[in-house]
Amino acid sequence: MTDLSNSPDALLQEIVGPTPGQRLRSRIFGHKGLLFGAGVLGLLLVVAIFAPVLAPHDPYAQQLMSRMKPPVFLGGTWDHPLGTDHLGRDYLSRLIYGARVSLMIGGIAALISGVIGTAMGVAAGYFGGKVDAVVTFLINVRLAMPVVLVALAVVAILGGSLQVVIVVLGLLLWDRFAVVMRASTLQVRGRDYVTAAQAIGASTPRILMSEIMPNIANNLIVVVTLEMAHAILLEAVLSFLGLGVQPPTPSWGLMVSEGKNMMLFEPWLVMIPGAVLFVLVLAINLMGDGLRDVTAPEGRN
Repeated sequence: MTDLSNSPDALLQEIVGPTPGQRLRSRIFGHKGLLFGAGVLGLLLVVAIFAPVLAPHDPYAQQLMSRMKPPVFLGGTWDHPLGTDHLGRDYLSRLIYGARVSLMIGGIAALISGVIGTAMGVAAGYFGGKVDAVVTFLINVRLAMPVVLVALAVVAILGGSLQVVIVVLGLLLWDRFAVVMRASTLQVRGRDYVTAAQAIGASTPRILMSEIMPNIANNLIVVVTLEMAHAILLEAVLSFLGLGVQPPTPSWGLMVSEGKNMMLFEPWLVMIPGAVLFVLVLAINLMGDGLRDVTAPEGRN
């Protein structure tokens, strides 16, 4: 029989070593935090997308005769596995639909703030001079404004709704993008590949998109995940205070707010949405940290 271990391809593979694709797969599947975060986030995305199929009841339907039923692990029935709230609405169904609200707010708010902050940070880091001075001033002004208080004031004036919360958070969370992208751009703008692109006459947009952005993308990934988690928590805070997503829209923060009056008697009303919110934010942060480790330039060789 032919010994495949001594074949030319095997010998070449042994000499050259693993390919970049193999190294990337090894880093991905060897990072437990990334796998856990991506798995949980993927599961919640599936739940949010297929909420109408997965929810056992209408999340808005009120059944006052069935109000405050306990979850099945506290003696309840499988008709309402996680019990019902003070209006008799199925808690599991509201939890499933609440995933849609949290992920939508976190994703869109991070996208809006990311576009604003990344554009400002890259422009400041690459052009420097007056552009950098103006962007730095705007960052300092934004950092002097407490996010929660400003969001509370704006939402109180404009009225709480899903659209208002998304826009307000998107316009308030760009500062970290600007700071990180400015610092990252300052680090790479003097590298040889950027100088070479400038020497051959490449246009500024081409340099920014082809040379700068790919080399700071790993830092951008981390900030996106952090701000997505931040936006989800801020939405929960606003909803808890009654100035975020308004009833009867299912929101995990609103569910905590509605259950707080019964917390001493029925703590599961607060613990269940609070635990799911904790798991979602943890998963997003772990996935962001894992993606940063996997895509870091020092780990690509």
